[in-house]
Amino acid sequence: MNTLRSAPTLGARPAAGPDPGRAETREVLEGAVFDLLVVGGGILGTSVAWHAAQSGLRVAMVDAGDFAGATSSASSKLVHGGLRYLQTGAVKLVAENHHERRVLARDVAPHLVSPLTFHLPVYRGGPHGAAKLGAGVFAYSALSAFGDGVGRLISPAKAAADNPALRTEGLKAVAVYGDHQMNDSRVAVMTVRAAVDSGAVVLNHAEVTGLRFTHGRVTGAELRDRLDGTEFKVDARLVLNATGPWVDRLRRMEYAGAEPSVRLSKGAHLVLRRTAPWRAAMATPVDRYRITFALPWEDHLLLGTTDEAYEGDPAEVSATDADVRQILDEASCSVRDEQLSPELVTYAFAGLRVLPGGPGGVESARRETVVTEGRGGMLSVAGGKWTTYRHIGRTVLRKLATLPGTARTGFAEDAVPVSELVRRVPLPGVANPNAVAHRLLVDREPGSRLDPRTARHLATHYGALAFDIARLVHEDPALGERVHPDAPEIWAQVVYARDREWAATADDVLRRRTTLTVRGLDTEEIRAEVAKVLDGRRS
Repeated sequence: MNTLRSAPTLGARPAAGPDPGRAETREVLEGAVFDLLVVGGGILGTSVAWHAAQSGLRVAMVDAGDFAGATSSASSKLVHGGLRYLQTGAVKLVAENHHERRVLARDVAPHLVSPLTFHLPVYRGGPHGAAKLGAGVFAYSALSAFGDGVGRLISPAKAAADNPALRTEGLKAVAVYGDHQMNDSRVAVMTVRAAVDSGAVVLNHAEVTGLRFTHGRVTGAELRDRLDGTEFKVDARLVLNATGPWVDRLRRMEYAGAEPSVRLSKGAHLVLRRTAPWRAAMATPVDRYRITFALPWEDHLLLGTTDEAYEGDPAEVSATDADVRQILDEASCSVRDEQLSPELVTYAFAGLRVLPGGPGGVESARRETVVTEGRGGMLSVAGGKWTTYRHIGRTVLRKLATLPGTARTGFAEDAVPVSELVRRVPLPGVANPNAVAHRLLVDREPGSRLDPRTARHLATHYGALAFDIARLVHEDPALGERVHPDAPEIWAQVVYARDREWAATADDVLRRRTTLTVRGLDTEEIRAEVAKVLDGRRS
């Protein structure tokens, strides 16, 4: 029977000191003229803010919700080359994706990005034959210089030994290749941390209510703090609209007659408790364009995704009962029924892909980034994917510096050229997670010792920053208690999320700073205790 202990009384602070409070941050934002105001704290906004701050620009970034609170934390959690792009002949794109994937895994975020073997089952009557897929995974691995081994075909018996939940009826062969995966929310938070460490000023839960103009040019924004209603402003020489599914809404604040520039595609996913070992992910072709994934992730099984046009309010997107049925039905092509019981579902979520406007269905639309300049000089960027988010940030920053409108502001003159930036700056906490986990287990005094599961979790979600969390436990051993007995997270992470990671609501903590929501463990009792922790510090 689950019993929850109340959150300890909290007074400890990380050794590095807490981040500024919201009121102090608002004062900083309102009291300066920034070179660049980034509106939107998803993967594109955070990457641009990070690179712009590295280049020496004075950068502000705001988001109406939490950082990566929408699409950017609703991905398939993959850092991948894009196997399906090969069938469209996008060989150069796949090679570029592979390069970025390996840089992330080796140099930038080895503590957050981990290798993952994929099995691609070939069934009798399926959309692709074994010879085609065997050749495809070989070419795919060749484009990554065989850094993950050689793509090949294996027997159904060998694949079933690795994944006992694999459905073997009608199975002809299994293609094998390598990619990587991550916890997208954690990578997003670490990127915000990197931007702040480079000098950016950031605030979440700050909604743009209007744009500021000087002689017809956008020179800032009017904002409202959604947590306490405080209204404030930010002035900037250049404003970047990186609001994802809301990109056209902000464009219409600049010019009411702005035509739609993007279309939206909904992708839903399910998280389930595992009932069998999963030593490899499965990517099963559904039709000519789509693949359904079954991925071992956070000790659970992640299934998805859907791909359908969406025309509603982006704030209302959710995984419907129909989405759940579709995902489970498609997964049943390659996963045994006992793994797919609806009772095993712990969480369902959906996000919106932002795609270029154009003809054809969304399932075959190109996943590319679009940068446009509005009548008032505001730049809007939309699209992109997690694997190449660093590259996109550099590309957008280079684009900002070369557009005709920016020359009048002197924007480009104050920035270090993108070509001169260090290209492989690591995210905060970069370290070997195995070494971090080992130190967490052996360096702590008996009264504040972490259990192995928690130590491993901290090492793979924070890297070397896990030692700051362990220090909190050393100062107050009660913070080493688990938030829920069935999850590895401890109360020290809630304090750290509050003081060092801009968590302001229970959802910020439970859905994006920890994995309690995706595990189905964010009970009302836990939410109430987390709220007490969040209320224990400044407004």
